[in-house]
This record gives sequence, C-alpha cells and structure tokens, in this order.
Amino acid sequence: MLQVAAGLIPLASNFLVPNGTFLVEVIAFGIIVWILAKWIIPPINNAMTARQDAIRKEFAELDDAKDDAHKAEEEFKAQIADARKQAAKIREEAHDQGNQIVAEAREKADVEAKRIIDHGHAQIEAERKQAVASLRAEVGTLATELAGRIVGESLQDDERSTRVVDRFLENLETMETAKAAGQQDGAR
Repeated sequence: MLQVAAGLIPLASNFLVPNGTFLVEVIAFGIIVWILAKWIIPPINNAMTARQDAIRKEFAELDDAKDDAHKAEEEFKAQIADARKQAAKIREEAHDQGNQIVAEAREKADVEAKRIIDHGHAQIEAERKQAVASLRAEVGTLATELAGRIVGESLQDDERSTRVVDRFLENLETMETAKAAGQQDGAR
C-alpha cells in the first residue's frame, strides 16, 4: 500500500484516469454520432415520417372510400326503391290499360252483338213478311177453292176472295196473339 501512496504504481493502471486511447475512442465515438446524426438518422427519420404520412393518407383515403361506399349503397338502395315504385306504377298502369282494353272489347262486342241481333230481327221480320205474303196468296187460293166447294158456287171474284182471306188471316193472328199473351201471363 505504501507503493500506491508513494506513487510507485504506474498511472496507466488506474482506470479512473483517462489515457490516450480513451480520448481517441471518445473522438471516434463523437465522429460516428456526428456522421449518424448528419447523414444516416435524418434520411431514416424522413423515411419514417413519409411512411407515417403515407399510412395516415391511406387511412384517410380508406375512410373516404368507406363514406363513398356507404353513400353509393344508400344511393343504390334509393334507386332500387325508386325502381320498385316505378315497377308498381307500370304494373298498375298496365292493369288499368288491360281493364280499359277489356272494357273497350266488351263494348265493341256488345255493339256487334246488338248489330247482329238487330240484323237478325230485321231479317226475321223480312222473312216473316215474305212468308205472310206467300201464305196469303196460297191460303187465299186454297180458301177460295175450299169455300167454292163448300158453297157450291165459284168464288172467282178477286175482291171477294181477298176479303175472305184477309178475314181468315186476321182471325188467325188474333188467336195467335191471344195464345202468346196467355203464355206470357203463365210464365210470370
């Protein structure tokens, strides 16, 4: 111990006292820190900042895309609802047009049926008149001939035979009318 106190132990062995290598090491460390701070760390910081900005921008774009998607979805739903309303309106219009076409067809059919019935009545009436005229002529001839045979004299007088035939046909028509009226009363 005396030796340390007397200074006999060399100073280089004391770890608390800086030596030359220590100073070189400190200077080398300072240069490395300065190089790192000057040329390496700023580009790394810039790259990290740019990456953070890019990530923030991507998140903002993602939020905008979500908003746009929600808006597009709502617009799509609105368009679908509008299309459904228009389809219902078109169906209703088609149904109304169908009813109108059916009504027009019925009306045309009714008019055509009435025309056919009227034509049929007119044709029946014409045929009836023709039959009555033909019947008058034949019945007149037969009645005159029959009356002549019954009476025993000739009834060739046209005026007299016409009166006899007319009276006979009037009696037939009266009986026919009374018979038809009786059937209508019985049907009621």
